[in-house]
Amino acid sequence: MNSIKSVPARVLSRRPGHSLEAEREQFDKTQAISISKAINTQEAPVKEKHARRIILGTHHEKGAFTFWSYAIGLPLPSSSILSWKFCHVLHKVLRDGHPNVLHDCQRHRSNIREIGDLWGHLHDRYGQLVNVYTKLLLTKISFHLKHPQFPAGLEVTDEVLEKTAGTDVNNIFQLTVEMFDYMDCELRLSESVFRQLNTAIAVSQMSSGQCRLAPLIQVIQDCSHLYHYTVKLMFKLHACLPADTLQGHRDRFHEQFHSLRNFFRRASDMLYFKRLIQIPRLPEGPPNFLRASALAEHIKPVVVIPEEAPEDEEPENLIEISTGPPAGEPAVVADLFEQTFGPPNGSLKDDRDVQIETLKREVETLRAELEKIRLEAQRYVSQLKGQVNALEAELEEQRKQKQKALVDNEQLRHELTQLRAAQREGERNQGLREEAEKRASATEARYQKLKEKHSELISTHAELLRKNADTAKQLTVTQQSQEEVARVKEQLAFQMEQERRESELKLEEQTDLLEKLKRELEAKAGELVRTREALSRTEQSGSELSSRLDALSAEKAELSSAVQRQEADLLAAQGLVREKEAALSQEQQRGSRETAELQRQLADKESQEQELRRRLVDEQFAVLRATATEAQRILRDAVAKLDDPLHLRCTSSPDYLVSRAQAALDAVSALEEGHAQYLLSGSDASVLVAALTHFSHVAADTIVNGGATSHLAPTDPADRLIDTCRECGARALELVGRLQQQQTLQQAQPGLVRTPLRGILQLGQELKPKSLDVRREELGAVVDKEMAATSAAIEDAVRRIEDVMNQARHASSGVKLEVNERILNSCTDLMKAIRLLVTTSTSLQKEIVEGGRGAATQQEFYAKNSRWTEGLISASKAVGWGATQLVYVAPGSRPTGWCSTRASTKSSSSVPTRSQPARPSWWRPPR
Repeated sequence: MNSIKSVPARVLSRRPGHSLEAEREQFDKTQAISISKAINTQEAPVKEKHARRIILGTHHEKGAFTFWSYAIGLPLPSSSILSWKFCHVLHKVLRDGHPNVLHDCQRHRSNIREIGDLWGHLHDRYGQLVNVYTKLLLTKISFHLKHPQFPAGLEVTDEVLEKTAGTDVNNIFQLTVEMFDYMDCELRLSESVFRQLNTAIAVSQMSSGQCRLAPLIQVIQDCSHLYHYTVKLMFKLHACLPADTLQGHRDRFHEQFHSLRNFFRRASDMLYFKRLIQIPRLPEGPPNFLRASALAEHIKPVVVIPEEAPEDEEPENLIEISTGPPAGEPAVVADLFEQTFGPPNGSLKDDRDVQIETLKREVETLRAELEKIRLEAQRYVSQLKGQVNALEAELEEQRKQKQKALVDNEQLRHELTQLRAAQREGERNQGLREEAEKRASATEARYQKLKEKHSELISTHAELLRKNADTAKQLTVTQQSQEEVARVKEQLAFQMEQERRESELKLEEQTDLLEKLKRELEAKAGELVRTREALSRTEQSGSELSSRLDALSAEKAELSSAVQRQEADLLAAQGLVREKEAALSQEQQRGSRETAELQRQLADKESQEQELRRRLVDEQFAVLRATATEAQRILRDAVAKLDDPLHLRCTSSPDYLVSRAQAALDAVSALEEGHAQYLLSGSDASVLVAALTHFSHVAADTIVNGGATSHLAPTDPADRLIDTCRECGARALELVGRLQQQQTLQQAQPGLVRTPLRGILQLGQELKPKSLDVRREELGAVVDKEMAATSAAIEDAVRRIEDVMNQARHASSGVKLEVNERILNSCTDLMKAIRLLVTTSTSLQKEIVEGGRGAATQQEFYAKNSRWTEGLISASKAVGWGATQLVYVAPGSRPTGWCSTRASTKSSSSVPTRSQPARPSWWRPPR
């Protein structure tokens, strides 16, 4: 800007002999040409020389009146590229133009807003950019009008920033929000430009790409200052407000920081920006506002604009050629045409050619001078950069000292608070001391008054004694002459009257004792009048006066002792005050030491509490990990039993499997609640540990019983049950595995185990024995029928065993016969016991039915207790089937050539087979 502002004094200086109107017309013409060349429909960036002339024009006329007078006439609604370049030029004028430009632009806010709204409603690539750019310009104008301390270039010192923010936290808060909004508009424009461009080098070197990228130079300059100011304000806010209140500010700053860092990084990688601007690099992470000392680590980003090579100027646009004032608008146009394309053929002007040559030499001289000035300016810039670096280092040192001073200021503020409290206590003690001094002074004044009264009393008494002596002498003389006595009497009366008056004037403020003395003195005066009649009484009055004098002396001694006591009390009070002051200072010192000790203990307690809390969390997780490890072992053992050959002999009923599966589902719900509670508070894992322990046992029990139930189930349901049990085990192992790791603890989902458990529950319900083919009202008949069939089967088995025994006796002999007879006898005894069991159970069944049905019929009792009835039917079928099977295993019951292996029976069709008896409905072949 220094080089830019130095040009108008030479370029736009007034030439001698030119009027103000001519200069104004030449200025308007120059501005019109620069505006028309800078803002056009060509998809190319605005040339710096045209923008510079427009900026210089604002400094020349101290405003943007000329710029807006020509800008309003531009056909901005007809071309989006024209509107885009207009916004770019306006942004540069706002940043580098005269300060009054801001107020001129405020008067044309409506024009800027209309252009943005117009192109925002149209689906045009440049139009969308124009919409975003106008919002940025309006935000910029509003911000700088509201805060005139910030120039449009945003370059202010930290002292100005501190003064603008002030000490009111509300103002700081509002200013920070407005800067956030300002930064959002800047970043939104950069994101919109990058969204339309490929970041490849070729695109940034094309004129179409450079047309979009050129305004981002001003955006980079604005963002660097806004970032620095927001960092300073955020640290200032955190020094005044709690951290929770500013969580929204921190989130917004972090989002803007990452966006700005990404913007700077992408811009630095483009060749277009590398030759035009030096972009600063932001740190890897945002500042830590919760730590006040982090402000000293913040480095202000500095944007450097390199010195550009001088562009070829057009002298006809900057230097006046005509020596006199223009003759009119047509002459000006013709003169401009001739300057641009040369004079027409056959109309050569020798004086003009000479003048042109002269001007060309002046231009060359000016260019040499300009080059010299540019080199000198570069040297000054280098020196200034060195000074700036030194000043930045000094500023960084001062910032560190400022942070240290802030810490010391906080400590001094705390000490000042304590001193103020001590001062208040001292003032209270000072008040007590002053009150004691006032009391002592009052006592001293009272003592002085008493002392004066005592002196007056002594003097009066001495005078009375002298008068008494005189009176006695006169009385001795009165014995010689009655006349002399009468005269003395009159004199004494007169003197006593005077003494009485004087005593009344002097003893008005004395005590009752002095009043009594006055009355006695009056009585004595009366007695002195009657001295002749009662001399003895006069002597008695003298003795009474002596006694009164002794009383007054005693009273004086008492008053002196009282004064001494008051003085002693005053000295004691002063000593007490000094003791109180010493005790207060000691108490303050002890209080400061106790405060420091309590703060240290508080810090130790907090650290111990944090350590205990951390240990508690670790111990709780250790307990959880141990429980999960044990649960994993239990589940692996249960899953391993599915493939254990020894487990094939174990069986279980579907009813028990259903109960275990339901219990496991309930345990999964409890496990989910415990897991959610532990995630909320990591210091209590008791609920999760209890739920996990219960879940591992019931899940393992469900898996083991599922495998045992599959041993009696048909092939397809058994395979599906085994697969479901394996899936349940796998998901349960995955769950407990996640619970063992701190990183995967939150990813654990106990609800995933619920699906295979529901599958096991459904398969168990499907495997339950069903009697859907028999209605409840027919259960009684079925029971009787099955019991009768069982009895018939047993009778038939007994008969056939007897036939087998007879055949064995004919066909066998010796040891074989003896063995066969023993076996057959055992079978006969077993069948007799079975027949007795069936008979007894039939009788017992009838007793149960008769005893339990009450007024209901036998069919209604069977229908009411359908499950018991179904069990009875199944048991009777099993007994009958077992008795029939016993016949087939008895010796001699198999025909000759009968093979015991089913495989050989199926493979050889020539071997005769015997039909098997009917099996009960609940029976399933073992797997």
